Amino acid sequence: MLAVAPTIRRVTAADVPALTRVLARAYSDDPVAVWACRSDALRPVVLERLYAARLRQALIHREIWTTVELSSVAVWVPSDDGRAGLAREAVLARHFLHPRLAARAPLLAAGVITIKRRRPRASRHWYLSLLGTDPVAQGQGLGSAVLQPVLERSDAEGIGIYLESSKERNLGFYARHGFRMTNAFRLPRGPLMWAMWREPAGER
Repeated sequence: MLAVAPTIRRVTAADVPALTRVLARAYSDDPVAVWACRSDALRPVVLERLYAARLRQALIHREIWTTVELSSVAVWVPSDDGRAGLAREAVLARHFLHPRLAARAPLLAAGVITIKRRRPRASRHWYLSLLGTDPVAQGQGLGSAVLQPVLERSDAEGIGIYLESSKERNLGFYARHGFRMTNAFRLPRGPLMWAMWREPAGER
C-alpha cells in the first residue's frame, strides 16, 4: 500500500493554544529545555508560556505549518534584522522570569547570547525556530511534511536555511533534508548544540 502524504496547512491564531501544548510535550525531554528548567513539574508550564509567545511572534510571517490534526508544527522566521531580533528575544526571555528560575537567570542569559552569536549574519536566510511533533504521533513523517513548504520556498528564492539542533540523533533527519552541520558549541554549563545550514537547490 502507498503511504498517504500528511495534509498540512498554515497555522492560524486559533491554533496557538493546541500547538503550544504539542510543542511543550515534544520538547519536554530536550537537553536545552532540561538545562533551562530542571524541574520536571515546572518545565511544561514554562515551555507552554514560551512557545505561545513564540508562535504569536511568528504568525506575522505566515510561515508556520502544521498538520490538520495539529500534531506537528514547524515555526519559521526570516533571519534576524538587528534590533528587531533582539527585541523578539527579550520578549521571549520574560517567560523564564519565574521565581524558581531566578537563580538561573544569568546562566540563561549567557546561553541566549551564546546561541545568538553563532547565528549567520552575512546573508538573508530562513531560520527554523521550532520543529516539534507530539510524541504519540512521531515516526509517521509528519515532521518532514511540515518542513516542505519553506524548504521549497527557499529553493525557489535561492536563499539558505539555518537551524540549531539540540539532539544529536536528529542530525541524520536534517541531513536527509539537505542540511549539513557547520559547527557544534556548548551552552554555559550546559549541553551541546549543533548548527546546521542548508543551501538552496542548485547550490548544493
